[in-house]
Amino acid sequence: MKVGDNGVKKVIVSILFYNALFQFIKQLGETNTRRFKGDPLRQLPYDIEIIAENLYVPWAVAISNEGRIYFTERSGSVRVIENGMLLTQPLITFGPPFISTGEGGLMGIELDPDFLQNHYIYVMHTYREGNQIYNRVVRLIEQGNKASLDRVLIDKIPGAQIHNGGRIKVGPDGKLYIATGDAADPQLAQDPLSTAGKILRIERDGSIPDDNPFLNSPVYSLGHRNPQGLTWSPEGVFYASEHGARAYDEVNIIMPGANYGWPLVQGDEETDAVEVQKPLVHSGQETWAPAGIAYIDKGPWRGRLLLANLRGEQLVTFDLDETGDEVQQIERWLQGRYGRLREVILAEDGSIYLTTSNQDGRGRPDRTDDKIIRLIPRSSS
Repeated sequence: MKVGDNGVKKVIVSILFYNALFQFIKQLGETNTRRFKGDPLRQLPYDIEIIAENLYVPWAVAISNEGRIYFTERSGSVRVIENGMLLTQPLITFGPPFISTGEGGLMGIELDPDFLQNHYIYVMHTYREGNQIYNRVVRLIEQGNKASLDRVLIDKIPGAQIHNGGRIKVGPDGKLYIATGDAADPQLAQDPLSTAGKILRIERDGSIPDDNPFLNSPVYSLGHRNPQGLTWSPEGVFYASEHGARAYDEVNIIMPGANYGWPLVQGDEETDAVEVQKPLVHSGQETWAPAGIAYIDKGPWRGRLLLANLRGEQLVTFDLDETGDEVQQIERWLQGRYGRLREVILAEDGSIYLTTSNQDGRGRPDRTDDKIIRLIPRSSS
């Protein structure tokens, strides 16, 4: 009798176990469905390849004409991917006065248009001088897979634990553009004498262009809170992404001398205090936390703006009209799939590179974070 009872008990336990397992798997599937709801991954016209992982906050990427991929890690290293392989040794790892604190550290990177001849690399980083935190842009020179400091181009840009901006790009005019945050002091964004809360424009040797909108000033536009992405269309339309205070993240068309309103206004708000340039598009009550931005001029997404989202954990695409100054459609891709996305950049072959930012203290990193991801156009697209 006891043997029979034990047998019945084992059957009951087995049934309960497998039922519980089935319910768990079902719930997990429903959770994943909710997490990726609206993510048209099946329709993504790109194949996905992870080209590097176990990185620490890869902040920005630049690609040479010969296909080498240069990127920054916020902790202070410039690293290289060559022929699909991550080189073990960094080009350079910054030491004092460099600091990596809060949102600051090693941020933007850009290669000189004549990089294959002069080997110049531009980077933006945070540093400490006395008790003050600043940001600066420096020029490096690369030789033999090593880089060294060549020149400080602009320094003493106000910095802080938050709102350091950090993106740098060489524009179609050959000038170096620099996105700076308000360094947690909103009033600096409206101060024309401060380099905080601005987009700056300098020559690649650090001098100030004669045709800048403000005499003898690197300031190109003002009234920015924390811009972190810069890009241009082939027609020369200049776009920048910017973090709002509470949602109301923005994509702006940047005009020389224009005021983008922070901290007086955000989104579609208006003020009589100054003439304000309104955003091309903003997130309303939704939070994107936008970082890198790229205009795509080839491949399946030709004619679209791409915006990497940190808190939004997605890649947002904007279909534009022919003039590039009106958004016709917004789509969201890769929602929640890779976590926080920081960089997006287009390569010459039509591939799109993304970086994750799950190790930045605000993400949920997995054992392979952070990553650099390549989206490869499908041949049928």
